[in-house]
Amino acid sequence: MKYIFLKRESGFSLIELMIVVAIIGILAGIAYPSYTEFVTKSKRGDAKAALLDAQLQQEKYRTNNTTYGTATQAGIEAVSTDGYYTIAVSGNTGTAYLVTAAPKSPHADSTCGTFAVNQDGKITDNTSYADADCW
Repeated sequence: MKYIFLKRESGFSLIELMIVVAIIGILAGIAYPSYTEFVTKSKRGDAKAALLDAQLQQEKYRTNNTTYGTATQAGIEAVSTDGYYTIAVSGNTGTAYLVTAAPKSPHADSTCGTFAVNQDGKITDNTSYADADCW
């Protein structure tokens, strides 16, 4: 009696490999936009923290002086903690100030843009600054 052993090939065919690559591509195409939006939102937290710190520094400075200070006088850093935003102080008087956080390149936040606060809190009703949805 003669036995015939069929040799069984193991491994992946080209079609199977192409299907797996296509599935990975579809999943990556769905996940990448969500990931980039999450990263952008987390970078906005850097601006918010820097503005909160600037508000505290301004109030601290005014406690000892009759006016709000410049960035240098109040001890406000020119760049946010993580380095994604440039912080600027303007319009400082005895009763008012404006602090802005503008995104630095290459971090461009096309949805929100520049964040701003004044002596009364965050500014959301001005078209030049980030709206309430960004805060």
